[in-house]
Amino acid sequence: MNSRYKGTRLTAFLLLGLSCLVCFFAATSFRAMWEPEKIYPLEEFRKVMLSDYFEGIKGTPADQPVYIQEGGEQGGTALLLCGTHPNEPSSNLTGILFLENARVERGRLIVIPTANVMGFTHNGPQEGHPQGYTQRTADGTQRFFPYGNRLTNPIYEWPNPDIYIHPTSGQNLSGKEKSNLNRCYPGRPDGSITEKMAYAIVELIRKEKVDLAFDLHEASPEYPVVNAIVAHEKSMELAAMVTMEIEGMGIPIRLEPSPKNLHGLSHREWGDFTDTMPILMETGNPSQGRLRGRTDADLVVTGKDKCYSKAFELGKLYIPYDGEQTLSLRVARHATAVSLFMDYLEFIDEQKGVTVVGMPGFEEIITRGVGYYLRSGEI
Repeated sequence: MNSRYKGTRLTAFLLLGLSCLVCFFAATSFRAMWEPEKIYPLEEFRKVMLSDYFEGIKGTPADQPVYIQEGGEQGGTALLLCGTHPNEPSSNLTGILFLENARVERGRLIVIPTANVMGFTHNGPQEGHPQGYTQRTADGTQRFFPYGNRLTNPIYEWPNPDIYIHPTSGQNLSGKEKSNLNRCYPGRPDGSITEKMAYAIVELIRKEKVDLAFDLHEASPEYPVVNAIVAHEKSMELAAMVTMEIEGMGIPIRLEPSPKNLHGLSHREWGDFTDTMPILMETGNPSQGRLRGRTDADLVVTGKDKCYSKAFELGKLYIPYDGEQTLSLRVARHATAVSLFMDYLEFIDEQKGVTVVGMPGFEEIITRGVGYYLRSGEI
């Protein structure tokens, strides 16, 4: 009896020790995501902080770098907001591509590469998402980029209510949307940390007198609004011109109006609460879709998925799918569209043009891969 008791106790201690070991390695892996993403902007970019526009987030996890470059010629101001949803990697990577290549000749370019910086500190383990992916630069250097979560880390935004009531409109949304930056605009100075972050971004748009503001996203291939531009009514004329130009390049894209009764989103609230022209863009990302098979870093980068190939055969997708949907293609779509919007801005107001040079073209990014145009490190 005593021997059996000792054996049971030993088993219990072994299981406890094994559990502690698993927890240690899990915690170490989770903690690694708190390391800031390494970005190497060109020297022409000046770094400020988002809290410079709203002190209410100073010293909080919502504060983050904002990069500004001003050209030698007067013109308009464009804002490139990337990383609103950190599980939509072409958004963040497009921002980094601009930071590490773009030189502004006319007007100003403002880039926020990690809009919901708190979403980059965790991922979706129940979704089987990877913690990140790599890109190879021209000299062979492997750079790592985080693959985060759509929502603010619950360490900073918890608990979410059963129903989130959008503060300015009173619209009822799912409770988790309280942690979704793109449901919290125009934000509140005395709200939750995600609402404060949204408020700070809107304050930046106001104080910097941003003429044209982009919010870059990705969507599931089976989602109707994908490979699309969503434009507020004040942005529609410009968006229509750019859409025709993109289609003329042989790149399929849709133009969607911003719904007036759908609140909290950038393409609606930026236009209603500031003087900017808002543009939201979506590309097709198989790694966040519901029909995907194995989810890993390879899927993030290549977009190759047998399940999506079958879904395309059955007519269930809203994008062309030939067995892959590469990250380079998705970044190329975003970067090309952003560049065209800035080029065409002067046709709306000749005093507000923004001219940016140094960016690779659509075919260059696809042919060589986006990693080829990223910097290897500090130069």
